[in-house]
Amino acid sequence: MTGTLRDHLDLVRAPAVLSVVGDTLAGAAAAGHRVTPRRALLPLASACLYAGGMALNDYADRDLDAVERPERPIPSGRVTEQRALQVAVGLTAAGVGLAAAGGGARALAVAVPLAASVWTYDTVAKEHAAGPVVMAACRGLDVLMGAGVGRLRAALPAAAGLAVHTAGVTLVSRGEVHGTTSSLATGVAAATAVGGVVVGAGALRRGRASAGDGPGVATAVAGLAAAGAFVATALPRQVDAAITPSAGNAFAATKAGIRAMVPLQAAWAARGGSLVSVAALAGVEVAGRLLRRAGRRPGRAEMSET
Repeated sequence: MTGTLRDHLDLVRAPAVLSVVGDTLAGAAAAGHRVTPRRALLPLASACLYAGGMALNDYADRDLDAVERPERPIPSGRVTEQRALQVAVGLTAAGVGLAAAGGGARALAVAVPLAASVWTYDTVAKEHAAGPVVMAACRGLDVLMGAGVGRLRAALPAAAGLAVHTAGVTLVSRGEVHGTTSSLATGVAAATAVGGVVVGAGALRRGRASAGDGPGVATAVAGLAAAGAFVATALPRQVDAAITPSAGNAFAATKAGIRAMVPLQAAWAARGGSLVSVAALAGVEVAGRLLRRAGRRPGRAEMSET
């Protein structure tokens, strides 16, 4: 049994895959790269690496999921163990190949350690204290893949911003089954607030530096709006988890944190001066909402994002 298309989309967390495509756009904007048809392959590389990691995650967690999440594709029998591993290997290879095609050797030099980090997290680090750090490194490397070797320094602030948020989401996600703690959720909420202020202030500084430049001012305004959307998406659910650290609130905070990735990427792309990337990410946000709505049809289980 290999499963239907919907089963495979559930395996790779299709709605959440959209949360990663803006990483390379943010990194490219920070590094001063223009959006070209060739470089448009880099977001696809990110999507493949992320989706492959999700398939590998379910393969690695198949025994635990049989107890805690029996509805997932492998324990429910909708996708076989072998098929999940094949999907993980195939998508990882496709991601590395697309990175080379889209960004050449400079992007490939980052894609290889990124792929290695994804596999390390899923197979070794996830259940250990270093797990959130490794996951954060995956997100940071994904941003740096958009910049490429030789321009990494310029993209480090954006990579750090996405990495810190990812670490927070990963920490909270550990409480999806048994609950989190108020102190942890409070710390993650504080990091979200600070992260929003930092990237928003960066967009405002860009606007001041571009006084009299119409596109520059528009990009700065878009960055402020995106930073506000990031905080508005993630912070309320994190505050709920801080007040009542139940499993349900931890799950809601995790899902909100994943969805907040896109506006955060847009804010960093705007800070880098790429209005084109901001517009593209606005389209990604719309696509994500439509995909989630399609997954909530009556009589059909909603596809997982976590």
